[in-house]
Amino acid sequence: MSERKAIRPYHHPAGGWGALKALSTHLIEQGIPVKGAATLGCMNQPEGFDCPGCAWPDPKHTSSFEFCENGAKAVAWEATAKRCTPEFFAAHTVTELSGWSDYQLEMVGRLTHPMVYDAATDRYLPVSWSKAFSIVGRHLKVLPDPNMAEFYTSGRTSNEAAFLYQLFVREYGTNNFPDCSNMCHEATSVGLPQSIGVGKGTVLLEDFDKADCIFIFGQNPGTNSPRMMTNLRDAARRGAPIISFNPFRERALERFQAPQSPVEMATFGSTQISSQLYQVRVGGDVAVIKGIMKVLVERDAAARALEEPAVLDWDFIRGHTVGLEALAEDLKATQWRDIEQCSGLSREDIEHAAHIYMRAERAIIVYGMGITQHRRGAQNVQQLANLALLRGHIGREGAGICPVRGHSNVQGDRTVGITETPAADFLDRLERRFGFKPPRAHGHNVVTALEAMIRGEVRVFVAMGGNFAAAIPDWQRTRQALRNLDLTVHVSTKLNRSHLIHGRDALILPCLGRTEVDVQASGPQSITVEDSMSMVHASAGRNPPASEHLLSEPAIVAGMARATLGQRSVVDWDELVADYDRIRDAIEDVFPIFQAYNARVRAPGGFHLVSTARERIWATASGKANFLVFDGLGEDRSDTHPETLRLSTIRSHDQYNTTLYSLSDRYRGVYGQRDIVFLNQHELEKRGLADGDRVDLVTASTDGLERRVRNFRVVSYSFPDGCCAAYYPEANPLVPLYAHDPVSFTPSSKGIPVRIERATANDASGDRRQSGE
Repeated sequence: MSERKAIRPYHHPAGGWGALKALSTHLIEQGIPVKGAATLGCMNQPEGFDCPGCAWPDPKHTSSFEFCENGAKAVAWEATAKRCTPEFFAAHTVTELSGWSDYQLEMVGRLTHPMVYDAATDRYLPVSWSKAFSIVGRHLKVLPDPNMAEFYTSGRTSNEAAFLYQLFVREYGTNNFPDCSNMCHEATSVGLPQSIGVGKGTVLLEDFDKADCIFIFGQNPGTNSPRMMTNLRDAARRGAPIISFNPFRERALERFQAPQSPVEMATFGSTQISSQLYQVRVGGDVAVIKGIMKVLVERDAAARALEEPAVLDWDFIRGHTVGLEALAEDLKATQWRDIEQCSGLSREDIEHAAHIYMRAERAIIVYGMGITQHRRGAQNVQQLANLALLRGHIGREGAGICPVRGHSNVQGDRTVGITETPAADFLDRLERRFGFKPPRAHGHNVVTALEAMIRGEVRVFVAMGGNFAAAIPDWQRTRQALRNLDLTVHVSTKLNRSHLIHGRDALILPCLGRTEVDVQASGPQSITVEDSMSMVHASAGRNPPASEHLLSEPAIVAGMARATLGQRSVVDWDELVADYDRIRDAIEDVFPIFQAYNARVRAPGGFHLVSTARERIWATASGKANFLVFDGLGEDRSDTHPETLRLSTIRSHDQYNTTLYSLSDRYRGVYGQRDIVFLNQHELEKRGLADGDRVDLVTASTDGLERRVRNFRVVSYSFPDGCCAAYYPEANPLVPLYAHDPVSFTPSSKGIPVRIERATANDASGDRRQSGE
């Protein structure tokens, strides 16, 4: 999709005709206008395949038209007619391809053959599967310590593939499982269990039909989980207030036109989504939450003094929680002037939101990476749990806490064992089922894996999907660490940047996509995934494979395991891969929560993995839900330079994670470009800048290293003072590796302290390299 560079406002609602036009454009561009439409008819349907995009749940997998614009783009991207063949690699060196944009790389098409890097020619060459597996086995077997290898997992990996992957790696001898969750919702996985005993949300899809109000923090559903818009639209139309807190006035938080609604489409109408949309400063969410809680606690005390109905749910608090006294003392000591300064909102605005919340018998609190990707992300999450607990909104129909996970099975991977910090009882069950002793020492997450690579302690990196080299922070240091490895292995469907930031030896192993038929020895197979509300359902592709040389992810894992472990393995890999029912039986043996897995997953809509917190059973050390105190109001503000801004990295509307469907961002009015930084007019005038000027962004680093991205176009946009925003992953070089939540190790991709400098004459001529690249 080649669009001219332009900045022009988008005046239409989210969804609607704009979404349908974009979808048809993408299907045509991928050469599949007919095949693509037929494929979409099988998505999120009984006997069909699960959307390879976001993890938002579907209404029982029974709708006749249950997909969104970005889910359809993900299908078009995977089902494309374009192919990345050995002939393509023969025509282009890795050095040449390194100069291509990420968008150009992905637009080459589906990978068709396993490929191995040849240093003599600087090209990838075709290789047989047996030879590829032997290369993996040779490198892993010679390592003096299994902990010198890292095994990364992307969220698109199925439950079956993820379970086999952790089985292989633990039999090999390490718990090094850096995972995509480490970079997005790990703050949820770590923070929520300390509050309510589970690291997942407590709501089901039907709760949205019963909620009296919905509060949304740091989440842009129209781009990141567009199917959620149907639930928000329905809630808004029945009169439930939706209160949104977000630095951007995202179009989908304002108004939405439902493509499934003939009336709205025919009349060009739309539905207002947010009753109020408050533009909180980047990093100011805790100040808002504390302000709301302060109002609730003070109004409750006043009401009880007058013998009026309580504001807080005291029956729930006394029976199910501990720690309210310390929280109340902290809120009492928190001053309104500090809340207003940190949040960027007025006391009046926060009190208005609090009044809506205190009147709701059933409230849902939704949040995304605007909450989790901070220096204190896990604590941010805990404050939202506090807010829910004050009114007893956990374990009640139509209420709860709702973290919006990203990729389709990122939550399921965690459930079936992809974790660097495995629980002892899980390892005990794994040992009983398979007969080997899994390692007990905790392994590496993304941050600690990268730190180990930089120190030279890692020699092999294996990735099940994803685009690791693009997704990671601090490119100046981390990409060089990847290049210093002995071997990098990427299980992929399409060419991406990670294949070009490779070790001395490198393999690209092409796998089947979610939309494709997977045939093993026992016949066609289905895989399973878990959505962000803990619903598990089956997925079976319908399209023929893009190439006869593709293998499924479980088959690739088994091939690597056989080549690495050989005769010492106690696992019959061939038997498991021959019939995925056997993998699910093994998952059930190790994880009792999957009781009757194969039977239940065959029911329409699948089944729900019970949340103990939803049942008001608190799997915490105290045996109750815990109110937890957040010291202060926000991020570390050690850099007080008056020119410092807090940068938030964001995704465009034509993007999913690191995948770029185009270079445009329709809802924000950006076309044909991504080297953009958004500031408000006041911040531009302070710096003597005008819309369209070119600037460099420089991190206010504390380790003496310069982190800079060059020649970004300034766009004047409604955004809070003291803040700016730029696209991910282009802004990732600005995120220092040291800047992460010390509890969850999530990189703080929101709230990066940066300064803006005018681009030099050299930069303005078109040099847009990131520092260190």
